[in-house]
Amino acid sequence: MSSKFKPFVAPEMKMKELTLKSILLGCLAGIIFGAATVYLALKAGLTVSASIPIAVIAITLGRKFFKTTILENNIIQTTGSAGESIAAGVVFTLPGFLFLSAGEGGISSGEKYFDYLTILVLAIFGGLLGTLMMIPLRRSLIVKEHETLPYPEGTACASVLKAGEKGGTFAKTAFIGLGVALVYAMLQKVLHVIAETPAYMTKQANKIFPSAKVSGEITPEYLGVGYIIGPKIAGVLVAGGVLAWLCLIPLLASLIPGDIVAAQLVKLGMLANLQTPGGPGAWDPSTHTFNDWSLAIYQAYVKQIGAGAVAAGGFITLLKTIPTIISSFKDSLGSLKEKGETGNVPRTEKDISFKYVIIGSIVLVLLMAFLPQLPGESILNKLLVGLLVVIFGAFFVTVSSRIVGLIGSSNNPISGMTIATIMGTCLIFIAVGWTGKVYEPMALVVGGMICIAAANAGATSQDLKSGYIVGATPRNQQIALFVGAIVSSLVIGWTVHYLDTPTKAMMDQGITHAIGSPTYAAPQATLMATLIKGILGGDLDWQFVLVGVFIAITLELCGVKSLSFAVGAYLPLSTTLPIFIGGAIRGLVDWRQKRSGIQLSAEEEELGKGNLFATGLVAGGAVAGVIVAILSVNDNISATLAKVSAHEGLQRALGAGGYQLLGVLFFGAMGYMLYRIGRQKQVSIDKL
Repeated sequence: MSSKFKPFVAPEMKMKELTLKSILLGCLAGIIFGAATVYLALKAGLTVSASIPIAVIAITLGRKFFKTTILENNIIQTTGSAGESIAAGVVFTLPGFLFLSAGEGGISSGEKYFDYLTILVLAIFGGLLGTLMMIPLRRSLIVKEHETLPYPEGTACASVLKAGEKGGTFAKTAFIGLGVALVYAMLQKVLHVIAETPAYMTKQANKIFPSAKVSGEITPEYLGVGYIIGPKIAGVLVAGGVLAWLCLIPLLASLIPGDIVAAQLVKLGMLANLQTPGGPGAWDPSTHTFNDWSLAIYQAYVKQIGAGAVAAGGFITLLKTIPTIISSFKDSLGSLKEKGETGNVPRTEKDISFKYVIIGSIVLVLLMAFLPQLPGESILNKLLVGLLVVIFGAFFVTVSSRIVGLIGSSNNPISGMTIATIMGTCLIFIAVGWTGKVYEPMALVVGGMICIAAANAGATSQDLKSGYIVGATPRNQQIALFVGAIVSSLVIGWTVHYLDTPTKAMMDQGITHAIGSPTYAAPQATLMATLIKGILGGDLDWQFVLVGVFIAITLELCGVKSLSFAVGAYLPLSTTLPIFIGGAIRGLVDWRQKRSGIQLSAEEEELGKGNLFATGLVAGGAVAGVIVAILSVNDNISATLAKVSAHEGLQRALGAGGYQLLGVLFFGAMGYMLYRIGRQKQVSIDKL
């Protein structure tokens, strides 16, 4: 049936496509959304697809100011989307270098590899691998299965691009959301008119419910993320937070003395010794108590329980998809054996030659073997790592590309694939006698590159689907993806490295890395390091991890998807609560639409005004967060920002509770605005 398909731009039509302006605009979009994704993934362990907002920006800015064609707009969207997917893969894994087993001086055995150059190399290699491995799959997955694999984000992006040609206006709502988020972030992060994290905690001396904390980091990006992922996932996420912060922490607070909690923090390297004040929760050795018991117990015990739950949830998710994985791999291999068309190949069927996939894979292995920036005791060590990357990459890129065709990039079980890769790599290392701390960074390199490659392959598949529908030249898209991967990686590595720089306040508390602190929890990366340490190093509190594993199993037996719940249990409630509020607003909007008899397709929901406004909130809030975080690292700028802060004045005038209530009112007003915009008439795909 796909042979009868007619793209929007006919194959014989000549039109500007891979131009300098389209590549530059795409790189700019990739840089912006890549940096925003780094920030969001470090804080919340979540990402949202950037393809649709980039397509919206392309048809608006591109057509209005640069007179771009639909094919140029497609290149902008294709180039830009690489940044978001690579950023997600990087942040989900590579900060794990900081959390591997301690070596000399108590410093992580992988810390020396957590530098800009190593992150840059791994990000580029992983991004290129994802695109390379997708080249031979395009014809089988995108063309031959056009009718059976919908690729929801790719189809929605194509609808946006076609609407742009017909005069459709989508960007206004997204830009309103962006503006609201920037103004809100200015009031919150610079002027401090809005409290950042309103909280209420019961006292440790409370005999009924000690050290129970309810808090919310009331930011526009969290509200937007919650609206986009919807009420079901947001509800399961916050349920995990409720278990951790309102069940486990009060229980442990009533049973465990402060000295025992402090000793556990010393064991984990978060506190120097029992005689030194500070650490999570601000330990006071003179009174043997913490200023914030809930934070101390969270870091000492609950975080490891959450890590065990996330590991089990990811692995269970992967097990559930094994039938799909096997059939996907078989179908894709079968299609590769079929002979391609002979004779003149239409423009819309021209791919980069398969020989470059082979050459690129060989070059990748050799570079990994000889580059000194990558971990490994010898060239032989590194060659095995390179071969494992290519082997696992070929398999999971195939799996990722087909799965996103069915369920979309947002539901792609990347964490499960990465966990399986890390476990498989560690078992291979053990089989050849490579055990101990020295091999932990090598295992993380394999897992990190596969995570980046699988994430980028999923995004690449959606881009190629958009291109197939609008009539793009695949070879031009593939070149754009290579360019986007390299350029975005330049900024992604820098953003990760810069956000890891501790502020003066952090350094005063003895924190040497901002990543891993409450500011940037990096939940996925911590999990990957925990698994590697547990298998290769044996340095793991299995009693807490196994509690998390069986929490995940319990949820699955109850029919609840455990991965989202586990992530919620791992993250602070301050992260999941505002996300839940965004999801609840989406649920209310959907309920009102159903009562009104409005039925929307998946594409129409993606392009709805509520979704576009929420996308603007995510982009604006995350970008503002990155900018403020970068500025705050500089002591002079930080001191200047402190001078314009209204925090102390408002707190004196309103009191601590009144100041926090003011922030909640601002957040409520933004939520009401999101609800009102979400209730506005949605875009009809039939009219595109």
